[in-house]
Amino acid sequence: MSYTLLILAVLVGTLIVFLLKPSNTFVRLLLAFSGAYLLSVTILHLLPEVYHHTDNTELIGILILVGIIIQSVLESFSKGAEHGHIHIHTDASKFPWLLFVSLCIHAFSEGLPIHHANDNLLWAIIVHKIPIAIVLTSFLLHANYSKQNIFLFLTVFALMSPLGILVSDKAPVISQYHTEITALIIGVFLHISTIILFESTENHKFNYKKFAAIILGVLLTIFSMH
Repeated sequence: MSYTLLILAVLVGTLIVFLLKPSNTFVRLLLAFSGAYLLSVTILHLLPEVYHHTDNTELIGILILVGIIIQSVLESFSKGAEHGHIHIHTDASKFPWLLFVSLCIHAFSEGLPIHHANDNLLWAIIVHKIPIAIVLTSFLLHANYSKQNIFLFLTVFALMSPLGILVSDKAPVISQYHTEITALIIGVFLHISTIILFESTENHKFNYKKFAAIILGVLLTIFSMH
């Protein structure tokens, strides 16, 4: 079921672009909600879990920081696609390999802790993938890449998180170091979600709609704990 839901999340995001042609405001609000939900799940579920399963709290803290650094490096190649903003000069004659590889690595890493975590993490990643798929599809269409390249890009991207779950389930070494790997992914999630939530808004004005989307994401996570 996890595999199917993760693939459907990308499909839903793609269909939203083709069928609804969403406004930038809608996408930003969806990103804010997904960022708040992902951050809340990370803090309320993943952090307590990793610290509960180890006595080496210093190592966990270091790995979380390493995860933040790793995601920073990946974003230098993906140009911010993970948090909904792709800043890249396009050339339709060339396949965007750096963007493709960095996003695939990110999506694969998201899937690694799902097998050993509760359903809240799965849903957080699903909610996160939908707006990212919207932004990614819109970018690829706007850049006039061939339909073949767009299909290839989105298909492989959709399969990466399920592949991460499969590897985590079948590879003994992943299970053996699950806590440490989850700590790395926590760093990744913290980096992405905080950028989504706290990046500057237009004219630095308080955005009531964005604030409401953030509160909704936080409350949904809290209520899911009971």
